[in-house]
Amino acid sequence: MEASLITVLLIAVVVIIVLSVFLSFFPVMLWISALASGVRISIITLVAMRLRRVTPSRIVNPLIKATKAGLGLNINQLESHYLAGGNVDRVVNALIAAQRADIPLEFTRAAAIDLAGRDVLQAVQMSVNPRVIETPTVAAVARDGIEVKVKARVTVRANIDRLVGGAGEETIIARVGEGIVTTVGSSNSHKDVLENPDSISRTVLQKGLDAGTAFEILSIDIADVDVGKNIGAYLQTEQAEADKRIAQAKAEERRAMAVAQEQEMKARVVEMKALVVESESKVPLAMAEALRAGQIGVMDYMNLKNIEADTQMRGSIGKMGDQDNDGSKSGK
Repeated sequence: MEASLITVLLIAVVVIIVLSVFLSFFPVMLWISALASGVRISIITLVAMRLRRVTPSRIVNPLIKATKAGLGLNINQLESHYLAGGNVDRVVNALIAAQRADIPLEFTRAAAIDLAGRDVLQAVQMSVNPRVIETPTVAAVARDGIEVKVKARVTVRANIDRLVGGAGEETIIARVGEGIVTTVGSSNSHKDVLENPDSISRTVLQKGLDAGTAFEILSIDIADVDVGKNIGAYLQTEQAEADKRIAQAKAEERRAMAVAQEQEMKARVVEMKALVVESESKVPLAMAEALRAGQIGVMDYMNLKNIEADTQMRGSIGKMGDQDNDGSKSGK
């Protein structure tokens, strides 16, 4: 009795294993679901997908949705896109949404957009429901030197034809910022920008900023305009400070040159005094030589000494008189 029970259990385990292997290679339930939905596909095709390492459900389920929507797709198109690394379910959903919105979109175009790394379903939804992109605060300076800070909202719609190879949102934001800077910079006064902010929108829209991008700009609305710093006055102050430092440097250079010239003149004075002392030291030698040569007599030499002594005495008396006069004045 126990042997027969063990045999039954072994047979049941073998049957379960065989059924699991069979169902893994032969997706019968998926095949039945496809037939019930009106999708004609053979079980051999599903087995061949397994051999090509393609998950049958990733192909059959989107094919069922496409067939129900009347897109007219075949299994080879979906399988080739899956093998290329695309998202079959997202492409089919985008085709259905485009059909409902009456947007012309073919499978090859949608597959190319998906393989390019863009969300084709989101692109179709953006074509139906435009998206608003808010730019960061753009600072620009008017001609009067006043800074103006502008924030804009750009309403864009996806351009299906330019999704492959077209620039993204960053390019739109950069071009809008450039247009804002150009418009504010060409204004004579910041008051003109504050009074007519719509002039920025008109000028920017006329530039055709959506050329070469994956979007179509519908409108540009100025969300906020604020007055910033007085850049002109700040630059003038900086320039004046720089001129001041330059003038101080030049003045210091002239003072240094004057001090150097003064020291040079003092050195020359000392040099001339040295020459005078040197010349005076030669006078006694010349007198001695004249006495030996008999060019002057002894009496002449004595008279010269008397004159010098008399001169020194007069000078000493004069100095004493000056000192007495200074003392009397200070006493008073």
